[in-house]
Amino acid sequence: MKNILQMLEKDAKLYPQKIAFEDMDGAITYSELLQRSRQLGSYIASLGIKGKPIVILLKQSVNTVISMMGILYSGNFYCVLDYDSPDDRIQNIISTLEPKLIITDDESKEKSQQSFSLQSIALGEAGEEINDKVLDEIRRAQSDTDPAYVLFTSGSTGVPKGAVLSHLNVLKYSKWLTETFDYNENTVLGNQTPFYFSMSVSDIFGALRCGGQVQIIPKMYFSFPLKLLQYINEKQINTIYWVPTALCIVANWKALDYEELPGLKKVLFAGEVMPVKQLNMWMDKLPDALFANLFGPTETTDICTYYILDRRLANDESVPIGVSCDNCPCLVIKEDGTLAEKPGESGELYARGSFLSAGYYNNPEKTAAAFVQNPLNKSYPETVYKTGDIVSINEYGELIYLSRADFQIKHMGYRIELGEIEAAANSVEKINFCACVYDKESDDIILVYQGRKIDNESLSEQISNKLPHYMMPTKMYKLKEIPFNANGKIDRKWILNNYKNF
Repeated sequence: MKNILQMLEKDAKLYPQKIAFEDMDGAITYSELLQRSRQLGSYIASLGIKGKPIVILLKQSVNTVISMMGILYSGNFYCVLDYDSPDDRIQNIISTLEPKLIITDDESKEKSQQSFSLQSIALGEAGEEINDKVLDEIRRAQSDTDPAYVLFTSGSTGVPKGAVLSHLNVLKYSKWLTETFDYNENTVLGNQTPFYFSMSVSDIFGALRCGGQVQIIPKMYFSFPLKLLQYINEKQINTIYWVPTALCIVANWKALDYEELPGLKKVLFAGEVMPVKQLNMWMDKLPDALFANLFGPTETTDICTYYILDRRLANDESVPIGVSCDNCPCLVIKEDGTLAEKPGESGELYARGSFLSAGYYNNPEKTAAAFVQNPLNKSYPETVYKTGDIVSINEYGELIYLSRADFQIKHMGYRIELGEIEAAANSVEKINFCACVYDKESDDIILVYQGRKIDNESLSEQISNKLPHYMMPTKMYKLKEIPFNANGKIDRKWILNNYKNF
């Protein structure tokens, strides 16, 4: 295969009447998805747009998937925008991409035309004609290294960076994913992550690779954990791949005590550190399920390392990020530029192989800084990606995530990983969520937390038994609710900018 769409075409031939994707408004079969995608692709091709970015501004739905596939059929590549994102951020992305078209709906078409000065079409305007000859010509002219989509990350400066991912990236990654976790035509994925977030790639293309099904879970259910679990049972979801925050919400509300999940067989998570305390709550309720920690940046399609839980972890331990994915070998480079290989050694994680993005769209500076020559290879050109993640090797030869390079601080003369402070606080029984940030100007380590029947004094006493004195937070704040960003992760940047007002 050289093109993502060949997976869809295979599925439509093998499982034509099977539901491929379903949202709260309805479902679409594989044959219907193929037809509607080819109709949209034919329409876009008739506009004379080829090899260009096309943006999608739709609420998370079956229609978003149709738009993605239709854009690919037209010989272009897509970028899904956050429907609820501020106009300024959307405009920043549009300025970087300079797209030729925006696909939206009747409700948002006028807004997109006025706000972003782009040619817009509502999905229903595409018509029903399929131009097989044109679509065949487009396919013949394509390569597996052509872009399939651009995903924007915020970056450490807050300026969006658009990682360019190819058909080859997705084909290689989806092959690894489905083989490693035994996805097949009976797999029903419960999608939690937004389609503008890299984790959704695993849901969408994991299903297309094996003929599985994706249930797009309505966002509102994550505010009502019991209804969420009932929805999982109702839709016969057997596999979930969520951010830890979503799993923690269910665990903290003890929803698993009231609604069993007999059909859930695989629980995968990624995006941020998973607290072991809440992980153990899930594992206690689903003793026969597979649990796995997946780790990686958007720039490696989604994941570069993984760990399948094979032993019980204590609440104050860290869940390993495990070993490299096949076809995406990782290196741990120490400060002196040499390879870390022994237990206890640490360094920055570098990734290489077929999962690697081509770089950042219209951003050669950032691309050159992150996609660099392999420091261990002096013989021929070989690009590797500097993840910015600091990891170490444990006694089992597994990788342990320590922190982002920009989360590693120097305080009182000591190098400190903020993630280690968070792990200690998260292990405390009454803590539901916590986050640790560092204010360079005041040299303060700030810990914010959410939990019942616990205060600063009690929390400080309990973590003092787990942390050396120089790692103890200098300021602590109990919040009614921890802030989360649009991807479902704890919003540490907001905390740092606003903690003085707590």
